[in-house]
Amino acid sequence: MSNLQILDHPLIQNKLTHLRDISTNNHNFRLLLEELTSLMVYEITRSYPVREVTVRTPLEETTGKVLNVPVVLVPILRAGTGMLGAVLNLLPTAKVGHIGLYRDPQDLQPVQYYSKLPPQLSHAQIILVDPMLATGRSAIVAVDVIKRNSGRNIQFLCLVASPEGVEAFSRVHPDVPIYSAALDRQIDDHGYILPGLGDAGDRVFGT
Repeated sequence: MSNLQILDHPLIQNKLTHLRDISTNNHNFRLLLEELTSLMVYEITRSYPVREVTVRTPLEETTGKVLNVPVVLVPILRAGTGMLGAVLNLLPTAKVGHIGLYRDPQDLQPVQYYSKLPPQLSHAQIILVDPMLATGRSAIVAVDVIKRNSGRNIQFLCLVASPEGVEAFSRVHPDVPIYSAALDRQIDDHGYILPGLGDAGDRVFGT
């Protein structure tokens, strides 16, 4: 689990606790998800390269800094779209790709049904987002798709991860760091994280 980093900032943990709560309704769940994602993105972008630019204030010229890397956001459909707006609020010039996957209820294997990614991924910093890293299989397939399209600099951002998912993902993609707000106890026989926060997609969309 060497490529797992837990983001344990007090504000992140506070919002995660409210997300877990079964009494949190769909509206508040969406708001908390966006707020939590924003805090986590703030943490994972600390090492992004910057370049100096000249800017004129109302009083004089000065030197400032701007990001010096193109950013691509890739949510895993459908639950990952609940995190997309929060990231774009912080990185409004980022390009957006989508990877559609669903989990077969019989064998829990991911089934890909859609993929649309921006060009020139090899030069971009890519943030793959999905609320849960449960079995790890969907995230593995999503990174496979990105790498087949020349993506190299990839970060995977989730809210909650399981030990099984982290181990499986790290074994296949040891070069991709995982950022999570929590490492939970285990997954059950249906592939749900325990204690987890339920089905994130259902709680986002009210299904």
